[in-house]
Amino acid sequence: MTEIALHFDDVAKNYGRSTVLRKVSFDVPRGAFFGLVGANGAGKTTLLKCLLDFCEFESGGIAIFGTPHDQTAARRQLAFLPEKFTPPYYLTGRDFISYVLEMQSMEYRREEAEQMMRALDLDLAALRLPVRAYSKGMTQKLGLVACFLSRKELYILDEPTSGLDPKARALLKAYLRGLRAQSRTVFFTSHSLADVAEVCDRMAVLHDGSLRFAGSPQGLREKYAAPDLEQAYLRCIADDHAAPS
Repeated sequence: MTEIALHFDDVAKNYGRSTVLRKVSFDVPRGAFFGLVGANGAGKTTLLKCLLDFCEFESGGIAIFGTPHDQTAARRQLAFLPEKFTPPYYLTGRDFISYVLEMQSMEYRREEAEQMMRALDLDLAALRLPVRAYSKGMTQKLGLVACFLSRKELYILDEPTSGLDPKARALLKAYLRGLRAQSRTVFFTSHSLADVAEVCDRMAVLHDGSLRFAGSPQGLREKYAAPDLEQAYLRCIADDHAAPS
């Protein structure tokens, strides 16, 4: 029986009178690379906030490796990178990485940090620079470096390629392929359907707070007889009778 890394069970969330999530249910198997896609305002980031216990929701449940999401023990197995990642501007790159690892009772090892920076094309000089001197791309790479150095079983990444140049995007995908070989689980949101098609073996489509599809990228293309994932996605969100596969 396949172990489930993330289990969403009829998750419903309102902000005032506005319904943001409408009984969303799907599973992310352990070891899967899972892409959550949808237009701006579809509910992706809200679902992540619910998962990470950053906000309460009206009904339903979420489990992380079988443990309720609101228990601290459940979140010890994951690392999270938010879309709008803003580390303390006064810290150097090294200080930030050390701080993140220390919070997880892990030791900063210079060789490991430098190896990870090379893997993601972040200049080693960034370790000595204050974060306020970083570009958007450098900041994103720093967040990814700190995330991956935590060596977690589950990585939750909100738009992980945001701000990355083509080289860095390619290197990130190469690193993710290495994580797949280690049977790690990656759950990420993305506006890039090309990235989802290339990296993910599972995906879900959120539209207007409702789950329109959950399955494989190939399954979405086949369901809508589409030549590529982009066309399949457009047909899915236009289908008023769409239901999860």
